[in-house]
Amino acid sequence: METAARTAPASVIVAIDGPAGTGKSSTSKAVAAKLGFGYLDTGAQYRAITWWMLANDIDVSDPQAVAAVVDKPVIESGTNPATPTITVDGTDVSGPIRKQDVTSAVSAVSAVPEVRARITGLQRAIATAAAPGIVVEGRDIGTTVLPDADLKIFLTASPEVRAARRSGELKGKDAADIAATQAALAKRDAADSSRKTSPLAKADDAVEVDTTELTLDQVIECVVTLIEEKRTA
Repeated sequence: METAARTAPASVIVAIDGPAGTGKSSTSKAVAAKLGFGYLDTGAQYRAITWWMLANDIDVSDPQAVAAVVDKPVIESGTNPATPTITVDGTDVSGPIRKQDVTSAVSAVSAVPEVRARITGLQRAIATAAAPGIVVEGRDIGTTVLPDADLKIFLTASPEVRAARRSGELKGKDAADIAATQAALAKRDAADSSRKTSPLAKADDAVEVDTTELTLDQVIECVVTLIEEKRTA
């Protein structure tokens, strides 16, 4: 039953991977909205569990301490691309999870195998239940979470452009200059790419899209075209 539904022309699971600053979130939400699909920001789930760890004084530098409580928080993700939501134990954490303390700790927490197993299970359940389709964005979607996704896309961009975009997203006291942001992104990339469990990587069958010199609208149009081609193939 599931296989039949997944291969139907009207149902498509799209995996969009890539490092920060490549346009994953903006592209994924816009594409999902345009096609009437659901949208899932998997990074927000890792940030949510990291936020919970920090709020409950768990030593995030201790993998065993993190693993011991990984099943305690209740994490729920809304998949409406117009108003994506993320709650932990019923509390809206969409704002707090973007703060610097969470950003600094999320790589360490997400590298814990028990964390990845817990969150991956949530992600798969959401994706396989979505109709008529869903755009799932993250760092290991096409390689680990949804290796059988109908379409896999890997977004890239130059380090300078990524840093400029990321700096523009930061607000208030969390704002940083481009050089500092570029250094932070490089550190995050190294951590995500070198972790033993589900590292950031491009799937062998993913379509790579370099967004360096593309506008957001151009990237969206490119991805929509790829999806429509897959749906009619």
